[in-house]
Amino acid sequence: MKHANLLIVEDDPGIQDMLKYSLSAEGYTLHHAYTVKEGWDMIQNKALDLVLLDWMLPDNSGIDLLHRIRKYHSMLPVIMVTAKTEEEDRILGLDVGADDYVTKPFSVRELNSRIQALLRRSMPDEQPLHIGELFLDPVSHRVKVNDTALELSPTEFRLLHYFMSHTDRVFTRTQLLDQVWGSQVYVEERTVDVHIRRLRKQLQPFNLDSLLQTVHGSGYRFSRQ
Repeated sequence: MKHANLLIVEDDPGIQDMLKYSLSAEGYTLHHAYTVKEGWDMIQNKALDLVLLDWMLPDNSGIDLLHRIRKYHSMLPVIMVTAKTEEEDRILGLDVGADDYVTKPFSVRELNSRIQALLRRSMPDEQPLHIGELFLDPVSHRVKVNDTALELSPTEFRLLHYFMSHTDRVFTRTQLLDQVWGSQVYVEERTVDVHIRRLRKQLQPFNLDSLLQTVHGSGYRFSRQ
């Protein structure tokens, strides 16, 4: 996944320089923004593969930028890189749509591993999947029910993709976290429940939410029936 285009939205020049030096050596093409406005302009005008996003920026909150990314560029992967270490902050960042959450100070080697893992998950090379009226294309990241497109976040897309690739099997929350979020991403198990609810909400208008079943005491199953 080298040569990917990364945007770093960070107002600390020291961290910008450290990431520029470290990640350039890994072969990434880097773009830099110091404010929400600069970051949004870059996102609108550059072909980006991933965003590293600080929470506390001089003109607005990184969470506000994340909201906009999910509304208008729903499939763009985002890693929050922030000094906000409280569990509530981590849950908020993930619930708003961050794909990963890294707290400062951080290891650049670990950050690079998370970048590569997220890029691998966001760029699968597989055949489209069909279950009844539901269609998912892993390459173009399109999900449709008949001719109606669904707007899913990257995490919701990966979760649906995993379920559709492994139908009629029960997975615990821990298994889903490992397979969808990655074993190196430390998030609460209830984060799985949040994304399950969001997926069901997307499928409900088409009467397909019943495909995503809760198996009490065990976890979740995606049924073909």
